Amino acid sequence: MTCRVEPTSPPRRRPVHVLHVLGCAAPGPDRDVPSAVTCAHLRSLVAGLVAHGIRVTVHAPPRAEIACGLTEAGARVIPGGSGRRAVRSLRAALAEADLVHAHGQRAAALAALARQLRRPRAPLIVNWHPREPEPVRERALRLLERRVAAAASVVLAASTGLVDRARLCGARDARLAPPAPAVPRRADSETEDAEHGPKLRAEIGAVDRPLLLAAGRLDARHTYRTALTAARSWRRLGPPPLLAVVGEGPERAALQAMIDTEELPVRLLGRRDDVLDLLHVADLAMLTPGDADQELFAREALWAGVPLVGTGAHEVRELAGEAGALTRPGDAEALAGTVARLLEEPAGLAEMSFVSRSRGAALPTEEHSIAHVLSVYDELLASPAA
Repeated sequence: MTCRVEPTSPPRRRPVHVLHVLGCAAPGPDRDVPSAVTCAHLRSLVAGLVAHGIRVTVHAPPRAEIACGLTEAGARVIPGGSGRRAVRSLRAALAEADLVHAHGQRAAALAALARQLRRPRAPLIVNWHPREPEPVRERALRLLERRVAAAASVVLAASTGLVDRARLCGARDARLAPPAPAVPRRADSETEDAEHGPKLRAEIGAVDRPLLLAAGRLDARHTYRTALTAARSWRRLGPPPLLAVVGEGPERAALQAMIDTEELPVRLLGRRDDVLDLLHVADLAMLTPGDADQELFAREALWAGVPLVGTGAHEVRELAGEAGALTRPGDAEALAGTVARLLEEPAGLAEMSFVSRSRGAALPTEEHSIAHVLSVYDELLASPAA
């Protein structure tokens, strides 16, 4: 009598579970709301990971989920709170996570503390963000950076300068990981897509006039007053360009009063989730100093084929090359003259747009960016220390 043995299928491996941690961007009002550009990149990353079978949980300040729509991208979102409450909720979320991926040094500091209390062997990936000097808190921030660098299994940075900074702070493994451009809104049909741009320009008052787009927090560090001062001379151009600014912040009332009093060709659009769509219909993208997302915005502009003006850090100047006409911080006269010259020379502006698109085409694609993050996850999970 032959005993027949039924074949058994191998046990199903549960999906890899990654806990993403978002934190406060900076002290002050609206500090727990990421910028529109950051939100677009987070949605892109989450959606890409979910599409590859990764289970994603995001621990974020409550307003961040409303702003970024991460649930729609496929993530489970846990409201983060602040201080001890954030650490407690992070400890609970860590119970089922295979890896922790923190975005920014403040988020990483919280994640490292919670991990130490609950699962000290869980790998920690940190996206190292640029920051502006804060003289009053500089010593504390440097200490925080050193602690984060020491705790991180891998640090991912968008530029070589940030890689060097992370290593200087003590990171054992810091790697270059340039972000890919996020995907802007896509219309449901080709007809709607063709009509979307003109409708968007009409909505913000940029019909038959050049459109300059800036995006960032309305605070003293971003020095929008330089751009508004430059806009005084643009009133003499025919037609005068419109500077549209996406963002919110404590300086909004003062900036709006300056716009109204001097009748400047500037509109403060507030917070919007279609900043990438606006960028794709702009003639120029304006960079402001003090913006932690400056390089992300510059990359999006290049991808869209939009030349860059304003003020750029060293990494941004290298990134833009001849697709940028960047001036010194605070030099309103130089900014005004640069914008006027570009708008009065259509052939030169068209050449810059071509260069911008060419440089944008050389940037990593969304698929490359997701694949790179997945390879880091695989490497850390395969490590004996995990």
